[in-house]
Amino acid sequence: MRNFDMPAPAPEAVLPPDAGKVLIPLAWAAIKEALGEESAYPRDRPEWLLAPGASFVTLMEGRALRGCIGSLEARQPLIDDVRTNAVAAAVRDPRFPPLDAMELEHVAIEVSVLSPPSPLDIDGFAGAYDALRPGVDGVILEVDTRHKATFLPQVWGELPHPADFLRHLWLKAGVEPGVWHAGTRLHTYTVKAWQERPAERASG
Repeated sequence: MRNFDMPAPAPEAVLPPDAGKVLIPLAWAAIKEALGEESAYPRDRPEWLLAPGASFVTLMEGRALRGCIGSLEARQPLIDDVRTNAVAAAVRDPRFPPLDAMELEHVAIEVSVLSPPSPLDIDGFAGAYDALRPGVDGVILEVDTRHKATFLPQVWGELPHPADFLRHLWLKAGVEPGVWHAGTRLHTYTVKAWQERPAERASG
């Protein structure tokens, strides 16, 4: 009987410290194009941008969230993932109306690139509180096949205590908070993030 070796997965993107200089303009160009505005994609296409990557794109208007969409696993080249999620955050986030071109000058953008998620070997809240690293870990909650939600590490800024963080994550997933339901699974990941505010964009 012949053995068939499965092809090894493509290595995920390894980002340089200044990756934001490419990722931010890339996300903005995709959003502007989707809104019918004149846009120009960055000419720089480094190899890391073509490697598989998982990203989230977050839009803020003042201190209010204006859109946030992303990927939890690297399933396509990072360049395509950022483009797709930037457009989705701007016009397809079901929590908000589509972004209008007139809002662009007031909106801040943040691009986060995720590490591969790792499962937490825990079976209750006490273990989760001990295992989580506030300010560092993004968390994915899965309960059966119908309930799934995530918080980026940036959410620790608003919910610095693990109990509050997980309570709101449970609510986001649509499950009863404070109860460790059968089949509950937690994964963690870290991010590298770059942000651009409207004033920085205007001065650039």
